[in-house]
Amino acid sequence: MQLHLDTNQKELKSHGTYEFPVHVSYEQLSRYERKSFLWHWHKEIELTIVLQGEMFYQINDTIYHLHQGDGLFCNSNILHSGSSCNDSDCIYISVTFHPRFLYGYENSILQTKYVKTVTENASLPGLSFSPDISWQKQILDILSDIWNLAQTSDSCPSYELRLHLMLSQIWLIVCENASSRQESPDNGNLKHMDRLKKILSYLQTHYTEKITLADIAADINICQSECCRFFKKHMNESLFDYLLSYRIEKSLPLLAEGRYSVTEIASLVGFSSPSYYTKVFHQQMGCTPRQYQNR
Repeated sequence: MQLHLDTNQKELKSHGTYEFPVHVSYEQLSRYERKSFLWHWHKEIELTIVLQGEMFYQINDTIYHLHQGDGLFCNSNILHSGSSCNDSDCIYISVTFHPRFLYGYENSILQTKYVKTVTENASLPGLSFSPDISWQKQILDILSDIWNLAQTSDSCPSYELRLHLMLSQIWLIVCENASSRQESPDNGNLKHMDRLKKILSYLQTHYTEKITLADIAADINICQSECCRFFKKHMNESLFDYLLSYRIEKSLPLLAEGRYSVTEIASLVGFSSPSYYTKVFHQQMGCTPRQYQNR
């Protein structure tokens, strides 16, 4: 499987309902093609705790190497992605919730004093949690309790209230201990992330076409050399390496369907020739497209 995104990389998956905007889920990297999930963002805040294995979790331009027992906070509207470490699997719990679940109604003192100071803080896109640090261990323990509670949601008459209390407790700990990072919004950083979203949006919208560096740079109104440098800095890979990987990613479900030939799929995902597609596919997947399809 893979995430469903719109053209701006916003995840289309529903995280709970309007009445109860919280989603607690059991996740496993091996469920995703290539043991990784694509760059995306969503309005909801996301909390993660690793139950087994390890993974690389990237938030904006920072890569976190998470091991069993570690956790992570990803802020609202922040780009993030995850991938396998040494091709190993990783099992983790994800808790996503809309900020209004904490503050209730717009412009309440809870929103303006305690929620916006975090969600609109450009210097706090993410935060890792280690069991070796006391206040972070408190959060990890609560996340474990949330997972235990979620497994009894159908039989627990006070499930929603208990979950609200637990998330509020986590938020209090974050507010009290991350205050040193709560600085004035960095407008430059916000501008960079907006630019990165535009580049990703362009690539993911036009990946089936012939794309040149000049096309991308013109779309976001910067010079070509700056476009390459900027993308490399924030994504830790070159622009066209990312494009090739994305094209391979988009070809996998087409191969699984079995409706198209390898030659047709190469053309559908933007490769100039089936031989080049096969070469890149083998480099990234360790097998040919035909071998992958036969599996």
